[in-house]
Amino acid sequence: MTDHVHDLRSVREATDRLLTAVAKLDNAALAEESHLPGWTRGHILAHLARNADALVNVFEGRPMYESATARDADIERDAGRSLEEHLTDLRDSAARFMATSEPDQDWTRTVELRNGITDLAANVPFRRWVEVDLHHVDLNIGYELTDLPDEFTEREIVFLADRWSGRPEVPPAALAATDGRNWRTGSAGDPAVTVSGTAAGLLAWLAGRGDKGASLTTSGGPLPGLPPL
Repeated sequence: MTDHVHDLRSVREATDRLLTAVAKLDNAALAEESHLPGWTRGHILAHLARNADALVNVFEGRPMYESATARDADIERDAGRSLEEHLTDLRDSAARFMATSEPDQDWTRTVELRNGITDLAANVPFRRWVEVDLHHVDLNIGYELTDLPDEFTEREIVFLADRWSGRPEVPPAALAATDGRNWRTGSAGDPAVTVSGTAAGLLAWLAGRGDKGASLTTSGGPLPGLPPL
């Protein structure tokens, strides 16, 4: 089983990195565009706070979000707040998440996330870590995919490669990192295409971030297209 204690510690460390970086911004910087199309930095910070509360709902057996419309409305409502308001909300919502997730509980139980997706409770801390660290990169304030912890990068590649496995619209592909690590993704069958590059480059492609595969090389065919996350 996933080591949820380790992952919760990693969530705390990632949150501290994020808060330290965001505290150096100002109100004007929060209104600027992030790496995510249509979202300012304020939108990302609002999403991170509301996601922490949504995962509290998951742990406590409630729907993650009231609805997709309500989720989007909450983000839009909170995006334009001041830096101090964002920092307070990020700290408070992170504390609520940790207070709910750190006590002893049945980590083998199945919980429900968005859109009917289910997972083990033990995997939820890693999902929160992904939210915090990937969206830290999305803020476009100097934290890059290459700055992510190596453990995070490998685990997220494994997670996303599995997410695109068995999808008929994604051709079978072998993934080869320059450091010798290998994965596979896509529909069933022997991979005809090999996608090669750094682990950070492979993560960028799988997650639809950064150069989205421009730094990668392929053999046996073109770079496969991936559905949006």
